[in-house]
Amino acid sequence: MDTKPRPLFIVISAPSGCGKSTLIDMLLQEYPDIVYSISCTTRKPRGEEEDGLDYHFMTVERFRELIAEDAFLEYAEVHGNYYGTLRAPIVEILAEGHSAILDIDVAGAAKVRHHVVHHLPPEDPLRLGFMDIFINPPSLEALRERLEKRGTDSPEVIERRLANAEGEMSRAAEYMFQVTNDDLGIAYRRLCDLIDVRSGRM
Repeated sequence: MDTKPRPLFIVISAPSGCGKSTLIDMLLQEYPDIVYSISCTTRKPRGEEEDGLDYHFMTVERFRELIAEDAFLEYAEVHGNYYGTLRAPIVEILAEGHSAILDIDVAGAAKVRHHVVHHLPPEDPLRLGFMDIFINPPSLEALRERLEKRGTDSPEVIERRLANAEGEMSRAAEYMFQVTNDDLGIAYRRLCDLIDVRSGRM
């Protein structure tokens, strides 16, 4: 019997401070067949960010060429910079028998979902393997405490993040699955269970 897991196209969203990056890092360490999808941007690298590792950094001209070629699953302009997810690398990851994981905001996830569901044929690997997951905080108050404990944001930024979080949480029902990160270990196991079932591991 062939027990090779089905390649998945996993989209994960969460409000800032919900532990999404930590959960994704844990998945990447445990599942060697899951590959992180690197987004493209026209903004300049920050700090120690590396091209091809954190983002694919490119010029505005190149990004617009790719838009014209319909190369993106989704893209957006944020604060004067473009961000987007190229289709070809994800298709390639799935063709190699691996799963792709995409960390993206609610608006981007909605664009990806719409493209996959309304523009791809049922037998397309991206559609066959598609699953999207929203990571919820236990509550807005718990999220406030986490953001304050991090000590990286001013009170004004925290308030803005909380307002954004409320808007994002109001769209959580658009996702196939929701996981509440009340306890990191429990949330991680729940995430693994969803992926294992969807990929045919269990």
